[in-house]
Amino acid sequence: MSVSGGPPSTREEEVEERVGPYRLIRRLGQGGMGVVYLAEGPERQEVALKVLRPHVAHDPIARARLQREATTLQKVNHPGVAGILDHDLEGEQPYLVTRFVPGRPLDEQVDDRGPLTPRKWLPLAGCLAESLQAIHAAGVIHRDLKPGNVMMCNGKPVMIDFGIAQAADDLRLTQTGLVIGTPGYLAPELIEGEMVSQSADWWGWAATVAFAATGRRPFGKGPFE
Repeated sequence: MSVSGGPPSTREEEVEERVGPYRLIRRLGQGGMGVVYLAEGPERQEVALKVLRPHVAHDPIARARLQREATTLQKVNHPGVAGILDHDLEGEQPYLVTRFVPGRPLDEQVDDRGPLTPRKWLPLAGCLAESLQAIHAAGVIHRDLKPGNVMMCNGKPVMIDFGIAQAADDLRLTQTGLVIGTPGYLAPELIEGEMVSQSADWWGWAATVAFAATGRRPFGKGPFE
């Protein structure tokens, strides 16, 4: 679920004007299980709030996944990661609050403006590498690093969306044969259902910075096949 722009909400997608102590401002992005909003906190600070959709709000699997994301983000404290600020996973509308990153996803920026110049590309690649080192040092694997999960803020990248991240020592698989992620940026071991390690993130890093340098998806578009 990328924190980016999206079409206007439909009535079925709407939630109350407030979720917990947060006032919703506008929708930033959406996924199958939840919606991400720009919201205003109790101290009038802008935050990104992810709330489960009503039809999955009481699904234990959906709640467990949101809990996993919250637990994962609590382990990471780095300026290159949109860190967690708050969460409530027990209420009627389970939600997760992270730092709001004002900017555009890397894929949108490159699609609109073209590839990054070497002067801009090198800091991007270096900052992303430092962010990966930080989350790996905290024992976390992102699993879905791609241009859409990199927000550009004042020329610097910030990683978002740890919805399918896992602890590095968590060897459990979601389901046999089930692949979660984005075709074209997933490491071969993720596609083939093998054990996941930090190398999967470095594959995503390489594919992401290659896209930033060329403006082309290194492995094309379309389904896995």
